[in-house]
Amino acid sequence: MSYILLINEPVGQREARTPEQGRQVYAEMTAFAEQLAAQGLLRAAQSLQSVNGATRVSKREGRVATIDGPFAEAKEMVGGFFWLNVDTLEAALAIARECPAAEWATVEVRTLVPCYEESKAS
Repeated sequence: MSYILLINEPVGQREARTPEQGRQVYAEMTAFAEQLAAQGLLRAAQSLQSVNGATRVSKREGRVATIDGPFAEAKEMVGGFFWLNVDTLEAALAIARECPAAEWATVEVRTLVPCYEESKAS
């Protein structure tokens, strides 16, 4: 099954780090991704640019709106993800507990399913 680990980090946390601290955190996350890949558990992993560089697109009644970020006051932002291929939710949760980001962010585990289906914990 496919699961995604969403790294929900506090807004402004990245800017509060020194460049050296930022590189260290990134190196830890990259090493974690490499470890998962070596085990055949990782489909993809990426860090996302902060919300300051985001753009939102919506279409309502034929009208398209494009809005550059940042957006409404938020305490967290999705800072990255790990897309996993593991057999059970428990396996995905075990990986989330080992994720370095769990020490400075919240790691949200979600099952990937079509939007019309409810995920079933395995």
